[in-house]
Amino acid sequence: MIGGGLAGLAAASRLRREGWHDFLVLERGDDVGGTWRDNTYPGAACDVPSHLYSYSFALNPGWSRSFSTQPEIQEYITRVSRRYRVRDRHVFGCEVLSARWVEDAARWEVETSRGLFVADVLVGAFGALCEPSLPDIPGIDTFAGKIFHSARWDHDSDLEGKRVAVVGTGASAVQIVPAIAPRVAELQVYQRTAPWVLPRLDRPYSALERFACRYVPFYQRLVRGGIYWAHEAQAVALVKRPGLMRLVGAFARAKLRREVPDPALRRRLTPDYRAGCKRILLSNTYYPTFRQDHVTLVTEGIAEVREKAVVTRDGTVREVDALVLATGFQVTDSPTYRRILGKDGRSLGEVFDTVGRQCYKGTAIANFPNMFLLVGPNTGLGHNSMIFMIESQVNYLADALATMERRRVRSVEVRAEAQENFSRMLRHRLSRTVWNVGGCASWYLDKHGENTTMWPGFSYEFRRLTRKFDIDAYHVSTRGPQ
Repeated sequence: MIGGGLAGLAAASRLRREGWHDFLVLERGDDVGGTWRDNTYPGAACDVPSHLYSYSFALNPGWSRSFSTQPEIQEYITRVSRRYRVRDRHVFGCEVLSARWVEDAARWEVETSRGLFVADVLVGAFGALCEPSLPDIPGIDTFAGKIFHSARWDHDSDLEGKRVAVVGTGASAVQIVPAIAPRVAELQVYQRTAPWVLPRLDRPYSALERFACRYVPFYQRLVRGGIYWAHEAQAVALVKRPGLMRLVGAFARAKLRREVPDPALRRRLTPDYRAGCKRILLSNTYYPTFRQDHVTLVTEGIAEVREKAVVTRDGTVREVDALVLATGFQVTDSPTYRRILGKDGRSLGEVFDTVGRQCYKGTAIANFPNMFLLVGPNTGLGHNSMIFMIESQVNYLADALATMERRRVRSVEVRAEAQENFSRMLRHRLSRTVWNVGGCASWYLDKHGENTTMWPGFSYEFRRLTRKFDIDAYHVSTRGPQ
């Protein structure tokens, strides 16, 4: 398995529970956690309720609040890795340089910074939010002050009393901006597209609630189930009836009017696309931050970065001491795709360049035998917990491995026609979702303009599709009599 984040840990824990021992997790970092290990910026927290942002097989009765912060989530992930005894199956500090399918031997050869590994099955658990996306701004390499991406926060850089520019207004920026505003001398927030922001219904859990989660039978599962179905209902507006998202937009505008009395500033903070087209953000402190005199919202595009300043296209020069790049991740064009070579020698990136990010059930790809992706194309959600989707894919993976062992299968490769039919179904269903008709250009779209990120339906539909490994959709070669 490539990657020791939430997906890799879910798969490793499942394999361990089912008695598998001959597996390794290759992780380039120094610990489990993936994006939650890496994103340690001020204010980092999850926008999925705590009880839903945990594995079904490892509920956490000790969540301190309804929306957990990064340290608490990372602590949970570390605890799970120890509880299910999979840390010894991880090879930390091990970056995958290439993975190549060898047809004659029916195996994967994985070249890493720690040497060569050989495997019958390759599981890509490298995730979607792991490779920072860096902006191509003229002169940015000449900047003399501190500069870092939000996912690589430099905790040695003291921002106290500094002039700081935050580039981007996505999910990370909405958390960073209110967190650092009280301690900087000047804060410039460079916005390309205004986000939709809804209230964050966050609160500490009482001692009684935590007691009930720990000791009252089924209480936590009932709470979790209620949260799940409440969120699942949101798919009706996102996927089935996108016109309903106008009501969400009206609610968000009311919040903006209440928190930003200045009409000119409010206009610049108002999105020009339908709510839900891009990721909806949750915050109670983002808008009020802009009422502070030392905080400036900049909506003119950046023309260049100089040694000590940012210059916008209207010619304004603003001096800064530090640049924080809250510019997201390479989701649809991950560099890891270029390192995985299929049976005809083409990389996953080259295949995606040719036919788009087609993927069967977000998991299997023609030309790549014995490879299963977790959090693959079109598994993203706009309304519920990705951990639910991860566990669904792990169900599929576990049944695939059991089927291959039981039937003495040497290799499986999804049939191109099965992949194409599945992709055609996705395109049809996505065509009427808010992500496609909401009037925005988002990171959900790939270079071909196709939405290859989001799942166009209820999450329980995906769970049903991945409950069992459908071997009839695959080319199969066996090792001997079945």
